[in-house]
Amino acid sequence: MYFRASMRHNPRTGELSGYYRLVESYRNRDNRICHRTMLSAGFLDELSGEQLKKIQQGLSMRIEGIDNTLFHDEPDPMVSSYVERFYMQMVKGKRIDVLPNNKKNRDWQTIDMNTLRNKEVREVGAEWLCSQAIRQLSLDKFLESKGWDNKKIALAMTHLISRAVYPASEYKTSFWIRENSAVCEITGYDAKMITKDHLYKISHALYEQKECLEQYLSHRTNELFDLQDKIILYDLTNTYFEGDKRHSRIARFGRSKEKRSDARLVVMAVVVNPEGFIKYSTIYEGNKADCKTLADMIDKLRLATSSTGQKALVVIDAGIATDENLNLIREKGYDYLCVSRSNFKEYTIEPGGCGITVLDKKRQRIELVKAKVDSQTDYILRVKSDSKGIKESAMNSRFKDRFEEGLVNIKSSLHKKGGVKQLDKVHERVGRLKQKYPSIHRFYRIDVLSNDKNIVTSVSWEIKPAVDPDQNSGIYFLRTSLADPNEATVWMFYNTIRDIEYTFRVLKNDLDLRPIFHQTDDASLSHLHLGLLAYWLVNTVRYQLKQKGIRSDWREIVRIMNTQKCVTTQAQNKSDEIISVRRCSEPEEKAKQIYDALNYKYAPFIRKKSVVLKTELFSSVLTQTKEVIRV
Repeated sequence: MYFRASMRHNPRTGELSGYYRLVESYRNRDNRICHRTMLSAGFLDELSGEQLKKIQQGLSMRIEGIDNTLFHDEPDPMVSSYVERFYMQMVKGKRIDVLPNNKKNRDWQTIDMNTLRNKEVREVGAEWLCSQAIRQLSLDKFLESKGWDNKKIALAMTHLISRAVYPASEYKTSFWIRENSAVCEITGYDAKMITKDHLYKISHALYEQKECLEQYLSHRTNELFDLQDKIILYDLTNTYFEGDKRHSRIARFGRSKEKRSDARLVVMAVVVNPEGFIKYSTIYEGNKADCKTLADMIDKLRLATSSTGQKALVVIDAGIATDENLNLIREKGYDYLCVSRSNFKEYTIEPGGCGITVLDKKRQRIELVKAKVDSQTDYILRVKSDSKGIKESAMNSRFKDRFEEGLVNIKSSLHKKGGVKQLDKVHERVGRLKQKYPSIHRFYRIDVLSNDKNIVTSVSWEIKPAVDPDQNSGIYFLRTSLADPNEATVWMFYNTIRDIEYTFRVLKNDLDLRPIFHQTDDASLSHLHLGLLAYWLVNTVRYQLKQKGIRSDWREIVRIMNTQKCVTTQAQNKSDEIISVRRCSEPEEKAKQIYDALNYKYAPFIRKKSVVLKTELFSSVLTQTKEVIRV
């Protein structure tokens, strides 16, 4: 049998590709050579000519009943899976004649049960899941197009899968790869060659391809899942360093979202679509203000999104939504949606504008109504949340009590020996108290009276008349440049920003980007980029699972898939030969559900078998004995 190819239009790639059929030659009764098609294999662009040849040989040996699991060299997992798949298709299609229950290919051995041993148990499920996601994204083919050789690609895929499954330092990862995981059996890289230095080196090599990798993966996922990038989410987060990092050009002290004011930070800006796929990312110094980052990003958005030329909607939070940035977004041809940086004091509800009421995930009421502000041309949506109002009222009450407690301390100090009584010092204390409670002090009128010697005699305060601190509790405003949308549409678009918040949680917690222990800037940037690449695998898997109703988080998916192991079983037969078989365990029911939802294969290989003959076994033991004697 051999493969015959004809050129056809490939609907997946949109280009002419080889369409393969498996053909068998035979002689008819007139002794003429004829051909019959055994199987229509389809488009096999991912296979090389050498792999096609091995598949052809493997199928021929399988059909002829030759034990093709006796490999002298390590078999190619992809070749083995194609041989098994094509063989089963020919059996099911009645293209070949086999005995019932496949008795022709049974391999009977009589073994001594006392010699049965299991060894080299490794985790394989989560690694195989990520490997198939890599092939789905054709990430290995992209690196090959950049001139990378097979060995370098295999190491890159090994490190990338390891980061997604077992996020740890390169030092710990090297031990995990050699001792706990079967990832090298999947990627084809020699596990004995894995060192932390090799992992560091390949991380730097991947970071050198950052721009083209992000652009390729952005377009690839758009084509793969038919995404349009009509909504773009932009936000920033930061992570901190362990160590002083005094000579770093990116590590700076700033406002830490993890409350680590003692550690230097780095800011990571990410553009994400509502499906969770990263469009663009960049790293800034730790003291970079949120509102100063948008200008650097906006010019690169079009390259990172699809090339259809549609007018995308950029969703940002209040920290980035300065008037300057909103004008910049509009000038670049985008629409925007954001939370207003200020609560409008003077606004009107249009006549007849009753608005709508929606429920959040906790089934709590939220009122949405269109508002009109004279100073704004944007569409303004007033949002009133009862639960948010209760929470803000409680916060106002707590700040109010603390503010008044501070005023009482200032007043009581006037009557204490050694207390602060000088007018300028008292004003200084009042100013510091106002600075500490900026949202509350504006509701108070504070009177400080003093004598001719500038000694304060009394301090009094009262809440300003006709002022209610809780008047605007639970109320905030959304503004957008969209042309006359309805309330429900604006609210739905705004809630997509939850997706970028989830992205940050996965990056920091599941992929362990927090904290950073690397000592050099290059190593730190490579570390962050590797985490972003691993997130592509995570989201490729989770996006497809969510379409099938499976909404487990990534750590839970890894836990389920880690129930599938790879194990070597050895036993001695009646001829004193050592039979060694390496197989993947059957996936558990939950793991099967994940494989089926993704349309992935259950295992990287069916079986690897080897036999150590009695003479070889005796020779090996004799050699070891001689070595012991020499010692």
